[in-house]
Amino acid sequence: MTSSVIYDGDLRTSCTHLQSGSIFETDAPTDNQGKGERFSPTDLVGTALAGCMLTTMAIRARAMEGMIRGIRIDVKKVMASNPRRISELHLTFHYPPGFSANPEQQSELEHIAMTCPVKESIHPDITLEIDFNWPE
Repeated sequence: MTSSVIYDGDLRTSCTHLQSGSIFETDAPTDNQGKGERFSPTDLVGTALAGCMLTTMAIRARAMEGMIRGIRIDVKKVMASNPRRISELHLTFHYPPGFSANPEQQSELEHIAMTCPVKESIHPDITLEIDFNWPE
């Protein structure tokens, strides 16, 4: 097993990663009867995508001298109704001061990000807008 999720009441869950014991909580969003005080389960989809992109880029970047440290991805999730679902994910990359990648490295890192396991698992009906926002 990978994880264990317990319903705590008040529209919240506690999620435990079984290998490490790491725990986080979820909360229903404010637009769906929750308090919005934690990640919602749907927030985690976009967050997982950003984390997967950075992780797979970092695996490859080890051969590029760890060049991706400090990259931040801002995630915006858009919901639809009937049925209620994620309709869009917008991800924008931001780079630390002094970051530099040549066009070949940029292309390679984009390819790695766009083929990460979470990206490959997202339903094709979800619109993805990914702005790599490469510094000049």
